[in-house]
Amino acid sequence: MSALRRIVVFTGSAGGTDPAYLASATAVGTAIARAGLGLVYGGGNVGLMGAVASAGRAAEGEVIGVIPEALVDKEIAHHDLTRLEVVANMHERKKRMADLSDAFVMLPGGAGTLEEFFEAWTWQQLGIHAKPIAIYDVNGFWDPLLAMLDNLVTQGFIASRFRDGLIVASDPEELLEKLASWEAPAAKWSAPTAAE
Repeated sequence: MSALRRIVVFTGSAGGTDPAYLASATAVGTAIARAGLGLVYGGGNVGLMGAVASAGRAAEGEVIGVIPEALVDKEIAHHDLTRLEVVANMHERKKRMADLSDAFVMLPGGAGTLEEFFEAWTWQQLGIHAKPIAIYDVNGFWDPLLAMLDNLVTQGFIASRFRDGLIVASDPEELLEKLASWEAPAAKWSAPTAAE
């Protein structure tokens, strides 16, 4: 794949109950900036999303926020960014974030974080993009999800190559190394069987 320039981070607008979540968001934002990469995220100044953006800016990195007009006040738009783009709706937000990025990373978060992750991962499987997708695990937070994904493979609903191609990391340096060395699996309909 081509060299990474920007990474999308999907994460929560809440901080969660474990202080490790906030620490990890800060560590990931800092690592992305120190690696000379840009960070793209949902534009808010609350929860883990605010923390990852502030950390990227504190480390003098490029941070681009993309936020729907309706959430500018509700999610308290972050104004100390390289650029804040206000779009019409959630669909435009996700498309713009994907267009700006070369990789996707999911940190702890809620329903919106999961929805963004699954859409990006589905697009990868369908061949709409060939960008790496990573789950950043904090103290086993994503273990139940990973077990479910393994079950989807076992039950024949997801091809093993897509599960195998999903990056899982719990250290910022490991995350960036895996993103940089990732190779795209064959898209769903280009392979002999859909559930190999």
